[in-house]
Amino acid sequence: GLKCCGQSRGLRSIAPRPFQAFASVRMAYSAEFREKMAAAGLHEVFCEGWVQLYEKFCDGDKGMIPEDAIEPVTELPELDSLPEGDAELLGKTVVLKLNGGLGTGMGLDKAKSLLKVKGDDTFLDLIAKQILKLREQYPVRFMLMNSFSTEDDTRAFFTEKYPEIADAWESDVSFMQNMSPKVDAETKKPVSWPEKPGCEWCPPGHGDIYAALVCSGKLDQLLDQGYEYVFVSNSDNLGATMDLRLLGYLASTNAPMLMEVCVRGEDDKKGGHLAMQKGSGILTLRESAQCPKEDEKAFQDIKKHTFFNTNNLWLNLKLLKEAMVGGVLPLPLIVNEKKVDPSSKENPGPKVYQLETAMGAAISSLPGSQAICVPFERFAPVKTCNQLFALRSDAYVISEEFKPVLAEGACKPVVDFDDNYKMVPDLEAATPNGVPSLKACKKITVKGKVIFGPKVEIRGEVAILNGDKEGPTPTITGTIKGSADKLRILRDADDGEVHLLGAAPAVSAS
Repeated sequence: GLKCCGQSRGLRSIAPRPFQAFASVRMAYSAEFREKMAAAGLHEVFCEGWVQLYEKFCDGDKGMIPEDAIEPVTELPELDSLPEGDAELLGKTVVLKLNGGLGTGMGLDKAKSLLKVKGDDTFLDLIAKQILKLREQYPVRFMLMNSFSTEDDTRAFFTEKYPEIADAWESDVSFMQNMSPKVDAETKKPVSWPEKPGCEWCPPGHGDIYAALVCSGKLDQLLDQGYEYVFVSNSDNLGATMDLRLLGYLASTNAPMLMEVCVRGEDDKKGGHLAMQKGSGILTLRESAQCPKEDEKAFQDIKKHTFFNTNNLWLNLKLLKEAMVGGVLPLPLIVNEKKVDPSSKENPGPKVYQLETAMGAAISSLPGSQAICVPFERFAPVKTCNQLFALRSDAYVISEEFKPVLAEGACKPVVDFDDNYKMVPDLEAATPNGVPSLKACKKITVKGKVIFGPKVEIRGEVAILNGDKEGPTPTITGTIKGSADKLRILRDADDGEVHLLGAAPAVSAS
């Protein structure tokens, strides 16, 4: 008989196709997510944007960017070639720091920015001092995007130490990033974890900044108050300071976004890179989670894909507002697989998907955006205890602009510690007397547990290897010589000094 709308005359309805059935299930699950987010008090604009990501994910979009969809970026303007911008622009500019991270990967349970990085100064001390120094000459607006995990600690810190910033906390300084529900990997439904309900939620990625500015009302407030530009960076990147050349370039080109990028080195090959969409020439970002397995070799080819995003971004607020249809800026999906409670070794729970977006990915959603190649000194994040160890040493000093810079005559030390020092408490247990002098150190490698005694100095390239996992932790002293069972120091042939190690009280080399 004649078929019409899925039926044959005189026959029963044909069974729905699998994708039709899945579509109806997807809609039901979308409703569950909306209900859960609404109950948590999340703004409707954010909820709708997140559900769009979820439905893309359900439709099979894993956010992948294959190699054959992009072209390399081969040439960019360099910061040193830009003229100085007009200082009057600072009165229309906001300095905004992303401050939502807890630093759990480094063993922290409070705002990572409250970690001491140089003497008694935390990240936030140095940021506050940078801002107050700027304000001696220009009326620069300062803002923080906090998370539910960092807001209270951060506000208490500023109230105690920098009341001139804390006084305008709610009106001018702080706004909150949103939070995303985790997706149960097996069912695609909202994950349920009653024994620790907080684990049902995760940060949405720093791409949330755009929705958070809208949901908090801050975007409209800034525009109403005459602000036109915002400089955004991570709170753990102390190299990201105000630069009038970049601000001037943003204003003179009328670009909606300016992205600071650096040249990739061997250490950067596993991180994301800048590229161009094939055919259109539009700049885009590809993160490691967006690279298909078969393209990993090309992804890590630093001669082909030369530049990486520092996450220092300059935005034109008027053009950003125009691009956000219904308050949402469309961004590529990033899917991260994790356990529902990754901090628990005993019971991490079922596998979940975290649906995230990256702030820099907006470069492909804001036509006319540009990238500028900047020197490495503008990208000095502290993501690991290796980097923290180096920054705390005398190889770095704090400049008059409250920015970490290499000390005069110092090498840039490469620090390579094993997982015994992955967490901050472990690093601090190994350095009870402070970090050794690294001013003349090219590279220090440490495998196995050791303790650094007072006034230790490391010179050249040194490897300290302790294979003894049972005995007492040996102490390193002096300017280094000698060996102990299962403990070796590899050093240059012309290093004739004694470096006494041992479980007994340390004795400095004479």
